[in-house]
Amino acid sequence: MKLVIISDTHGRHDELGTLRGDVLIHCGDSGNGFSGHPDDLDRLDAWFGQQEFERILCIGGNHDFDMQARAERGGPVLRNAEYVQDQVHEYRSVRFYGSPWTPELVDWAYYLDDDALRRRWALIPNDVEILITHTPPYGVLDRNTAGRNCGCRELHHRLLDLHPRAGAPDTRYRAPASTTLTNALARASR
Repeated sequence: MKLVIISDTHGRHDELGTLRGDVLIHCGDSGNGFSGHPDDLDRLDAWFGQQEFERILCIGGNHDFDMQARAERGGPVLRNAEYVQDQVHEYRSVRFYGSPWTPELVDWAYYLDDDALRRRWALIPNDVEILITHTPPYGVLDRNTAGRNCGCRELHHRLLDLHPRAGAPDTRYRAPASTTLTNALARASR
């Protein structure tokens, strides 16, 4: 199965052109936060409709206020992609699980405090095969330009529950050899 994983397109998804594969995964931050336009989500959805994939999965990120508002109102969030929030999506017998929540970013979309994050991450099924989040786990591909770890400690703890390392001398999460971690980011050349 060919997965194409993108994130943080911030309204610039058109610059990626037409993508091809089996599953396209957008890991959040399709919007522009506080400076977003009400049509941004519909433009993203139209772009999804032009992509060449059997399945398109999308979660929100901290810049996706309109996506969160649409999800909270109920009904479909997108027409040309599956919006995945705290749920399993099975495709070709592979179990995907998407969750948009982020720590620390109070007043931004999909923010939750540590207690609420712990409850949300506890919903991740033990048998999930592909986990889609906007925030990385603490200490895994999460350093910002200042060198600070910005990942979620509660997600880190949940991953340790999902993949325990018996007798390990420390408590940092390291993915099993069968797991690939990615922190997707789309950047157009300038």
